[in-house]
Amino acid sequence: MNPTTITRKGQCFVLVPIEEYEQLTIPKVPLLPPIDADGTCNAIDFARAAIARRLVADRRAANLSQQQLAKFAHVRQETISRIESGKQTATVRVIDKLDKAIRRAHGSGAKRKAG
Repeated sequence: MNPTTITRKGQCFVLVPIEEYEQLTIPKVPLLPPIDADGTCNAIDFARAAIARRLVADRRAANLSQQQLAKFAHVRQETISRIESGKQTATVRVIDKLDKAIRRAHGSGAKRKAG
C-alpha cells in the first residue's frame, strides 16, 4: 500500500480506502451463533459471544488496552484475548476480576496509552 497524505491546519493525515479503515477500526468480536429452525441456538456459543462482545465494549469505554486491563485485573493478556475472541469460556472468577478492574479504571478516568 502506498498511502496518500494530506496536511490540514498543520496536521498530517493519511488517506486510506474505507474498507481498510473499517478493518482497522471495527472491533473484531465474535458473531452470535445462528438460530436453529426451532428458534434456539447453542447456549455455550451464545454465552461466549455475548461475554466477548460486552467485555470489548466495556474495556473500550474505559479506554483500556487488553494489556492494561490484564495488569489491573491480575490476569494474563492472552486470557483476555481468548475471551474477547470467543475462544475461551470465562470463569465467574475471571469475569468478576475483569469487571472490578474496568469499574475502577472507568471511575478513575484512566487514559489509554498508545501502542
